[in-house]
Formats: sequence, C-alpha cells, structure tokens
Amino acid sequence: MERTEDIGFPEVTLRLPGWVRDLVSGEERTYPTVEDRMRLAVELSRLNVRNDTGGPFGAAIFERETGRLLAPGVNLVVGSGCSVFHAEMVAIMVAQKVVGTFDLGADNLPSYELVTTTEPCAMCLGATPWSGVRHLVCGARDEDARAVGFDEGSKTSEWVGALEDRGITVQQDVLREEAVAVLREYAERGGEIYNSRQGTDPP
Repeated sequence: MERTEDIGFPEVTLRLPGWVRDLVSGEERTYPTVEDRMRLAVELSRLNVRNDTGGPFGAAIFERETGRLLAPGVNLVVGSGCSVFHAEMVAIMVAQKVVGTFDLGADNLPSYELVTTTEPCAMCLGATPWSGVRHLVCGARDEDARAVGFDEGSKTSEWVGALEDRGITVQQDVLREEAVAVLREYAERGGEIYNSRQGTDPP
C-alpha cells in the first residue's frame, strides 16, 4: 500500500491534549451513574476552554453496564484545522481504535453509550448510528449552543425518535446547566465561534 507521504498529501493525526490523560488517569476509570459520566464530559469541555485547546464541548464513551470509560473526547477543530474534530467524533474515533473495530455495536462487545455535553450537531448526529453506540446522553440543548453563536446544522425535529427507531436510546438534559455554563464561559472569554453561517447566502 502506498504511503501517504509518497502521494503528496499530509498525514491526518488525531491527538488528545496532554491534560486529558491527567484528568482520566487511574486504574479504575469507572463512573457509576449517568451524572458521574456527564460530570466527566463537562470537566473535559471546561478544561478544553481553560487550556485553550479547543471549543467548549466534551464527550466520552462508556460501557453502559459498568460505567467504565472507554474513550474521552474534546473539541479540537481550531487547533487541528479540521472541521470534523468535534468532541463526539473524537470520542468515537478514539473508542474504535481502543477496541480495534469500526463497529462499537459488534456482537462480541458490551453495550456502549456516548455522553456529550451538548446535543449532537447535524454531523455528529449522522455519525452516531454508524458508530455502533446503543445509548446517547446529552447535557445542553441544541438551542443553548446556538445561543452563543454556534451553527448546529439542519436537523429534523424528530431526531430523538429517529435514533430510537434504530435502537439507540436517548437521555436529555443531564446536568444541562453545568454544560451551558461552559458554553457561556467560552463566549465570555472571546472564544472563536467557527463555521457559524446560519442564514447566510452562498457566495
């Protein structure tokens, strides 16, 4: 197989900030309740803002039954120069590398859940069924992200039902105010509101 550098294109690398390792270090890495899991995701988003390593979004994938952390994720869009590196996408990519398969819903694997500080944007919503996770937990609402200027894309109002039709259960508003506080902190700090093109005409 021809190497990337041999055909004149750069290598695309995903690397979590070093502080993430410090946050989730420890042998157990187990978060028993949904609030514990969301609290970790919110802390990921908060530290991402305070360390200037990305946008105000955090996510993580856990074994649903045990609460064991499989993979953390933070928004890396600006620093990476890559629009698809949303927190959910990063968590999914890291999780799939950890288990060694593109399908987190494979028969030989436990049931996994994706916990995200804000409801998924249109891109991350589309990626959720293909990831293989069986449960989605959200903190802030779509309108909370829009309120500080982020463009969440076009989503059907029935997106929760659409996921549930695919066997993916959804839980909303878990620690919503804590998640919203990080969005507001980012905006107050003057964080970059990228890809915000709601209602603009094409050139």
